[in-house]
Amino acid sequence: MWVAVICGLFLCLIVKLFFYEDDTLLDLDSSHASALFTVAKRLEKLYHGSKVYVGIQIPDADSASRQNIDLVLVTNQEAVVISVKNVSGFVSTDEDGNWVCTDGKHHKTIRIPNPVVETKQLVSILEEYLEQRGVTLPEGYLSCKVICPNPNFRLLTASSYTVVMNISEKYKSHDHFVSSIHSDSFPPEVITYDQWTQLKPETKKSYSGWIKGVLHGGKDKMQDSIFEKLKSVLSTAPISDRLELKGNKYVLGEFLEFKGKQDDLQALRKIRRSKVSHVVLCNSSILFGESFVVTSHAAHSTVQVLYSPRDYRVEGSSHSSQWEEVTVRSSTEVVFQPQNSTKTRKYKLSSLISMSLSA
Repeated sequence: MWVAVICGLFLCLIVKLFFYEDDTLLDLDSSHASALFTVAKRLEKLYHGSKVYVGIQIPDADSASRQNIDLVLVTNQEAVVISVKNVSGFVSTDEDGNWVCTDGKHHKTIRIPNPVVETKQLVSILEEYLEQRGVTLPEGYLSCKVICPNPNFRLLTASSYTVVMNISEKYKSHDHFVSSIHSDSFPPEVITYDQWTQLKPETKKSYSGWIKGVLHGGKDKMQDSIFEKLKSVLSTAPISDRLELKGNKYVLGEFLEFKGKQDDLQALRKIRRSKVSHVVLCNSSILFGESFVVTSHAAHSTVQVLYSPRDYRVEGSSHSSQWEEVTVRSSTEVVFQPQNSTKTRKYKLSSLISMSLSA
């Protein structure tokens, strides 16, 4: 009997390994992307009339590859290249400005190369790209910030770090010590979690103290023509493909193909980036200008897919107002290559809310 039980458990493990997704891996794939969209939404609320571009991939001639930019915030005063560091635990800096992050529970330490230096490099790459597309910005108009939005982010100076960790066994919480530590070791380009939570939306006539002091440098209001031209260029810049999953999760990367029954794949043959622009899926029959909508039928056995052919005459989203429709099994999968991952992932259409494809 025990042999049968062990064999059964082993068989279940094999089936799960080869036929089911690892939830832990999915969380790792989606946590950073989800943080990007959360920060982007809040920034657009903080800045009336602003626009945040997520997951831009700028061609870099020096490395012969594309450089990923988390966010670019464009307001009527400036543009900010933003790196989002969704780190948790106790964070300090070394003499080179690299971040030392230690999990307060497991005491696992990782090092992150100086985020400010890396973000400044992205500023130069973006500025060169904009010039190639005919946008020359005023000197100092394009700046950078590093935002830490994780509520478990705990800031420590290098000198305080060792003291806190040595007495960690005596105190169950480090909040008593963290409250007395200042951010002297972090440059002004870094917005810690405490600073992030204290930002207030701008008023019509002026900016709040935190926005003006942390995100703004008191620059003069830029010309409307430059403002509109910059938004036009960024709206057509290369971006990452993206998936929106249930549970308010996102994954950035590259859409590869559909997997499923042959008749379903035949029905979906037109849905590829050369044919469909800015693909969007959602579990709703209401269309809000999106190019791709999925509505689940009873028992989630099939899904209805609506999509709009790419319209190269339209700048930006470039989707047509003409809709086409197919119905496929909800078990049909999207094969996706997440950013910063060596493994591809498969997502069932029934688990997705939306999918967007870059040009």
